[in-house]
Amino acid sequence: MAMTHETIEKNTPLLMVLIILAIIWGGLVEIVPLWFQRSTTQPVDGLKPYSAVQLIGRDIYVREGCYNCHSQMIRPFRAETERYGHYSVAGEFVYDRPFQWGSKRTGPDLARVGGRYSDDWHRAHLNNPRDLVPESNMPGYPWLASTPADGAGLVQAKMTALRKLGHPYSDIEISEAPAALAGKTESDALIAYLQVLGTAIKRR
Repeated sequence: MAMTHETIEKNTPLLMVLIILAIIWGGLVEIVPLWFQRSTTQPVDGLKPYSAVQLIGRDIYVREGCYNCHSQMIRPFRAETERYGHYSVAGEFVYDRPFQWGSKRTGPDLARVGGRYSDDWHRAHLNNPRDLVPESNMPGYPWLASTPADGAGLVQAKMTALRKLGHPYSDIEISEAPAALAGKTESDALIAYLQVLGTAIKRR
């Protein structure tokens, strides 16, 4: 046995192949079963795909790197559920591509931020966080309030592509997407996205 182990360690190509096979096998064992578990593939009751405005808001959230400081994953521990609310469940994120889970929390978790603050609060917070939270180290995003929510021409194509992946968008929702974005700023879109986060579980 020792000789076999020594042989593998000295044979670099063989060692690399065996490492790759181990990673593939481990990945299959961990990931494939999730495809067949209803709790990870079916949306929770009341969950709807993002509207056109929320979808663009989510793109802005990702573009601005908000995920670098804010996770959207509440762990099932008392310290977290008392602070943030119900722990995160996979069925909430069926329509998230990619989901925003993670463990980096320079700022608070945003999984249940929807409805916690008013639109005006979010607008002021995005403009200059220290006006509302003096100890905050979050940068301001004042340009979002004056930048039109671009993407009206692309949002229909995006919603059509997402429908092919299982998002239940109707033809009417897709056709009315550009009108929904008309006159909206990037701040409006981002706030619309933040206001829907975690609300499916809250309604339950």
